[in-house]
Amino acid sequence: MRFVLRRLGFFALTLWAALTLNFILPRLMPGSPALAIIADHRGSLSPQALKVVEAQFGIGHQNILSQYLSYLGNVATFRFGDSLTTQPGVSVGRIVLDAIPWTLGLVGLTTVLAFILGTLIGIVSAWRRGGRLDSIMPPIFVIMTVIPYFWLGLILILIFGVKLRWFPYFFTYNITLTPGFSLAFIGNVLDHAILPAFTLLITTIGTWILTMRNTMITTLAEDYVRMARAKGLPGRRIMLDYAARNAILPNLTGFAMSLGFVVGGAILIEYVFNYEGVGYLLLAAVNNDDYPLEQALFLLITAAVLVAILLSDVATAMLDPRTRGAR
Repeated sequence: MRFVLRRLGFFALTLWAALTLNFILPRLMPGSPALAIIADHRGSLSPQALKVVEAQFGIGHQNILSQYLSYLGNVATFRFGDSLTTQPGVSVGRIVLDAIPWTLGLVGLTTVLAFILGTLIGIVSAWRRGGRLDSIMPPIFVIMTVIPYFWLGLILILIFGVKLRWFPYFFTYNITLTPGFSLAFIGNVLDHAILPAFTLLITTIGTWILTMRNTMITTLAEDYVRMARAKGLPGRRIMLDYAARNAILPNLTGFAMSLGFVVGGAILIEYVFNYEGVGYLLLAAVNNDDYPLEQALFLLITAAVLVAILLSDVATAMLDPRTRGAR
């Protein structure tokens, strides 16, 4: 219980620091966000228009402390204002909520699948070290890992989208379809997700294979594994219950952080495939100087990473009680 309370206290402190940085950084940028937003229309807009934009962003003529307290209040009540340039007049919360399911469906499922497959391949490769699987699979996927996301995505678009025309490669679904839970729409969404999902899977699975394999090899040399072998326990039980269970612990934090960053989307992948997830939305917000939308997305990503790490710490403590006293 004390361990959980300590982690919750650390989580609260880190979240407050992230909130504060999220408030300060845009205000440290040169010039005024309002001026940046209306820079192209400065000659045609009145001074009153500038004040309206400043008030919408929360600057106005308030002192910095009043702005900060107002900002914390808005965050606590999930009021992030309206989009200024990306989707003018639309609530930031609505824009983000519309983008999250696409990112979770694409990046989230692909990340989980890459972790599961990579971990299993790493376990078997280490258990059968020097065998055929260990000689072929890890080197291939490690090489694929160093290939840039966008380059592989463009190659897949050229081959399977443009040349062979097997899969669609633009947008999240066919814009001629009406969104809904019909089989036609769901099938079309899956078709559009195949190429970006495959790109993410191929370029990320190698990391999990390599890290799990190396950790597993180290664990297999421990005394308790040797003792299990000496007792004559079945090989599968030794591999899974003794070696893999302990070897996977260091990878949980990395997996948790990966899940946290899922909310931020894969910016390059979503941009290459015009997949309108959170990453694509964040890039659009930065390019358009949409500060309310930027702040909401940065805060969302930070909170997701912190929650994922907190859950990872709790899960690690449950699987390995020795970590409770060390943290």
